[in-house]
Amino acid sequence: MADGSRLSIALEERPERGSREARRLRRAGYVLGVIYGGGSGAEDAVAFKVNSRELRQVLSGAALFDAKVGSGKARPVIVKDQQLHPVREELVHIDLLEVRLDEKIQAPVSVELEGVEETPGVKEGGVLEHVTRELNIEALPAEIPDSIVVDVSAMAIAATMHLSEVTAPSGVTFLDDPEETIIASVVVPTEVEEPEVEEETELIGEEAEAIEAEAGAEGDTGEEAGQKAEAAEDSGDSGGDGS
Repeated sequence: MADGSRLSIALEERPERGSREARRLRRAGYVLGVIYGGGSGAEDAVAFKVNSRELRQVLSGAALFDAKVGSGKARPVIVKDQQLHPVREELVHIDLLEVRLDEKIQAPVSVELEGVEETPGVKEGGVLEHVTRELNIEALPAEIPDSIVVDVSAMAIAATMHLSEVTAPSGVTFLDDPEETIIASVVVPTEVEEPEVEEETELIGEEAEAIEAEAGAEGDTGEEAGQKAEAAEDSGDSGGDGS
């Protein structure tokens, strides 16, 4: 039975099959998906299509919502997996998982940072890096948060925040390693030295002069060799005349 406090969405059954039909439906503004039931068998899976705009509204509002396929009953579901278009990054396929509200489940949840502009390290010229953008958690379906919000407003320059410094929301257990998982860090920017153009130009000029001087020296040697060759020829001609 649907809970009036949860968001809900109506899904259309999808009898269409094949890549050609999938492309046609996506061009018509649909997102394709599969909803998995509480059982572990593939027979519990139901293919559906849903208006992309309506789906985005529900996904932005809650991690747990009710979904109803065709004339079937509404059931509480969470997002199991999503596929985005590689270029446009639009949602093209989604897998939903029916859950029991009295059983804890494991799920990925996005991480959001707040207080970035107030961070002392950033004010001193540091760069804040958002390292971990998704955490794995365990909680009852109704207690899964839309996101984990982490306050970084007190981070100094060169500081690193680990998951161990983050307080989990009520009813939520973090599954990632608290000491190894880095949420954010404030990095000291490295200075990039600009090349000294004047010195390089001067050096190139000196090298050019050296090359010209060397070429000139080689030219003189060539002229001297030519003069010697001409003198030797004249001497030989003179000897021939005297015989």
